[in-house]
Amino acid sequence: MFQDFLRRLTAPAPAPLNEIDSRLALGALLVRVARTDGDYAQVEIQQIDQALMTRYGLSPTEAAALRAECEELEAQAPDTVRFTRAIKDAVSYENRLSVIEALWSVVMADGVRDDEEDSMMRMTASLLGISDQDSHSARIKVSEK
Repeated sequence: MFQDFLRRLTAPAPAPLNEIDSRLALGALLVRVARTDGDYAQVEIQQIDQALMTRYGLSPTEAAALRAECEELEAQAPDTVRFTRAIKDAVSYENRLSVIEALWSVVMADGVRDDEEDSMMRMTASLLGISDQDSHSARIKVSEK
């Protein structure tokens, strides 16, 4: 089902993502970060749904349906390095900053930051072309909400 999307996303020169593909890419990345510590907690699932509702103006039902698609996509997606580099090439810097904020909101949702999540966030921010300073600022912004 997602093979065409993944092929286009990981092509040598991916085209800018359309709205549907952007939603899938962001959602899959949110799911990947939530699953990093091996505990895909309900509070993280709720935060993913909230991020999708806020970003795309979705109803709770629409966000849950999109997240379910993203869970399937994440399971099929290539390694994080290729996946995030493809997003970097296809998404503007400003949108990638908001992606980092959404990712931090998922990491912080369960109130616990572990070494695996911190490592994944450092790698993801770097691969998305986001500076450590901007990622740190995004984390603080999310923490203050």
